[in-house]
Amino acid sequence: MSLLEAARGLIPVRRRVRIGVTGLRRAGKTSLLTSLSVNLLAMGRGVPALPALAGALGPRSLRVVLAPAGAEAMPRFDPLAKSASLAADPPAWPTPTDAVSLLALDVDIGHGGLAAYLPPQRLRLEFLDYPGEWLLDLPLLGQSFAAWSTATLRRLESLPEAQDFLRFVHGLPAGVAADEDLVRSGHILYVATLRRLQAAGLSLLQPGRFLMPAPGAPPPWIAFFPLTASGPLARLLQSRFVAYVTAVREGLAAPGFAQIDRLVVVADLLSALHAGPKAFADAAEALGLVAGALARRHPLPLLPSWLQPWGIGRIAFAATKSDHVASRQRANLAALMARLTEAPANATWRSFAIAAIACTEDFVWTLDNRPVSAVRGHVAGQGLVRSYPGEVPDRPPSAADWAHPFLSLPDFSPKRLDALGRGTIPQLDLDRLLLFLLEDML
Repeated sequence: MSLLEAARGLIPVRRRVRIGVTGLRRAGKTSLLTSLSVNLLAMGRGVPALPALAGALGPRSLRVVLAPAGAEAMPRFDPLAKSASLAADPPAWPTPTDAVSLLALDVDIGHGGLAAYLPPQRLRLEFLDYPGEWLLDLPLLGQSFAAWSTATLRRLESLPEAQDFLRFVHGLPAGVAADEDLVRSGHILYVATLRRLQAAGLSLLQPGRFLMPAPGAPPPWIAFFPLTASGPLARLLQSRFVAYVTAVREGLAAPGFAQIDRLVVVADLLSALHAGPKAFADAAEALGLVAGALARRHPLPLLPSWLQPWGIGRIAFAATKSDHVASRQRANLAALMARLTEAPANATWRSFAIAAIACTEDFVWTLDNRPVSAVRGHVAGQGLVRSYPGEVPDRPPSAADWAHPFLSLPDFSPKRLDALGRGTIPQLDLDRLLLFLLEDML
């Protein structure tokens, strides 16, 4: 046997790369995973659907297929089912996921030049859909019950949706006993408040598992609420908060989550800007707390450093729906995201402005006798709609900036995907984000 034949017979080990995909609510995680899967599978058929990735590969071959599920218990993200809505007539956005799921792709990258006959580089890309509600539990790992209660109640004071709960809390007598019915009543009121705030578009809602419970029967310590008073009731609530934080910490070492070594955090900053200063400040605080939590390590006892959870090497913070503004403003959107997220000291990080499923085109629109960079796209029932949402700031708006509110954002419809599944999904800078996550391997 020749050396060439021997090299061809080698079967290199398939390296697993697990990328967590998470973010603030309604930021477009499902669209991101759908676009990544459809476009990567198209790349495997020779279609340059992700130009930045294609440029990095050069003449090297690429093969991409869905990985077999094997015996894993984690539900699989189904790209065929998710992309089916894009191929409908009229096309519709993929239905958002409401639980943890895994998108797994087997990727073979060939070699170029004289090494073309060597076995390909073999990767298994695993994209873990991590609920955004659970992401907001990470900051709790560095907080005491007293600090969390103080910050939470202060934030709720100015919100009309929270007044029923606040009346309950402020009406508790000093040193009240640890009565289980009282705990249950307060917990139910607090969860109802979180749901109302969620419906109002706010993001910083903790604990996250109150809004999206973990699978299985709820443990008895799950019922608590913020309280700054002292006494038996406060001590019981504190003990349950500690139990909750301990469960979150241990969950990060569970199969699936502890193996994340790349992370994508998405947020819809444009919608937060359009919702006004209260919603934007809430989203900005949530992103800042998450970035700070990712910058800290939360060691688990008895585990060596190389087995500690969340040893994430690369983090991409992405502002989504960038196709809702013209190309000249997208750099500002990425800069705004960068200013809201401090750089984690233990990771390589970068901010992006992306549209996982782009549905508009740029054009110049004349408003008040002057040309502006605008976009246009189709809206259900209205046909082709033009939009100029205003200038995107590259930093958090000042009080003077809020005096000139942004225009509303149209609910653009996606472009129709090839019904036979042979097409690609138009995207903006999703290819650059993916290249950033994988460039050390390419």
